[in-house]
Amino acid sequence: MRTPLAHILTTMLSSDETPFQINVSDEKLTALHAKLELATFPDELESAGWKYGPPLSDIKRLAERWRSGYDWRKHERELNQELPTFTRDIEVDEFGSLNIHYVHKKSEVVDAIPLLFCHGWPGGFHEVRKILPLLTESSPEHPSFHVVAISLPGFGFSEAPHKQGFASKQYAEVAHKLMLALGYNEYVTQGGDYGFLITRRMAFEYGGKHHKAWHTNFPVAETPSWKSPLSFLEFWLTPWTPEEKAGIERTEWFHTKGSGYISVQSTEPQTLGYGLADSPVGLLAWIYGKLALWTDGYKWSDDEVLTWISLYWFSRAGPAASLRIYFEMAGECSNLGHGPTIPMGISYFPKELIVVPATWLRKMNKVVFESHHKSGGHFAAIERPEELVQDVRKMFAKGSPAFAIVPGKTGYA
Repeated sequence: MRTPLAHILTTMLSSDETPFQINVSDEKLTALHAKLELATFPDELESAGWKYGPPLSDIKRLAERWRSGYDWRKHERELNQELPTFTRDIEVDEFGSLNIHYVHKKSEVVDAIPLLFCHGWPGGFHEVRKILPLLTESSPEHPSFHVVAISLPGFGFSEAPHKQGFASKQYAEVAHKLMLALGYNEYVTQGGDYGFLITRRMAFEYGGKHHKAWHTNFPVAETPSWKSPLSFLEFWLTPWTPEEKAGIERTEWFHTKGSGYISVQSTEPQTLGYGLADSPVGLLAWIYGKLALWTDGYKWSDDEVLTWISLYWFSRAGPAASLRIYFEMAGECSNLGHGPTIPMGISYFPKELIVVPATWLRKMNKVVFESHHKSGGHFAAIERPEELVQDVRKMFAKGSPAFAIVPGKTGYA
């Protein structure tokens, strides 16, 4: 009996996987400590707090801890122990081959559902740490998943694109081809931040045949306009609920007080990149502000913050490479239109950066599951891992519209 061509191709694609361990050189650690030793800090206005950006006292404390108390080797070892990571080459149309880094952990359940976890900025593959053991857990009470958490090109330990124009189509292509290379011809996705836009693009490009359903904790939709008269009229005449009012206020805060970084990263990523690539304190301040203000009262430990920043500092292409996604994908979040036709699941967290009424999403997408939480912010996988995983499980559980959406992969033993 002949072996199917699809199986042969999958085997060929899967043959070049290389196990990966994070192993930052002593030279890079020494150089980091030397830069921190020579750091120059700005002045600060009296009683400024967070009004002008991260407080000087916070940055000085974290920088000193990074220089003399933080044990990178300990956290490097823990990352390697917790996350089985690999690299493989992925060919991208018109952009050549890129070496991609990713986490891959299979459930003990043979018929577990293949799931791609896709991060954004300033996130990374490490955001999967808390939810990985929950998603792969075997139980007769809920579905289980085979999990792939990609480091997007230019992030973490993935190779960065070398040509201009690498946008959502290319990120989607890389993620899709990675799933195929791992033998997952049909799969589902979960993503937030840019992971929302990338998995959405995957749903447009590969939906139906390969990409079966998508879940997001970053539900974004266009504001109803006169282009759709009935929706526009409903928008103006329907009173908002207290939850919707709070969401609009949070969105307004982000647009007026918290989105300045977008203007810089989407217009001059290279200019900012010089500072972030050369100054660990600059990188620390730039990202720490987002970690602190984008969460819902989450108590970051200093070492949590420093591990996060260190992964950017020691990333394969350097911290500047991750900024370019804003330039290349500028405008994609503001011109969404109708969504993909495959089933969509949504988790609403009140301190997300953009929180729009659920009706806007329902009108433009095939929403089959949604959950509204009382707390939580932008980094749901870190802040509320149990709640996020519970939502994903419910979306694909027995009796749900998306149950057995991947043929032969129900998630149950």
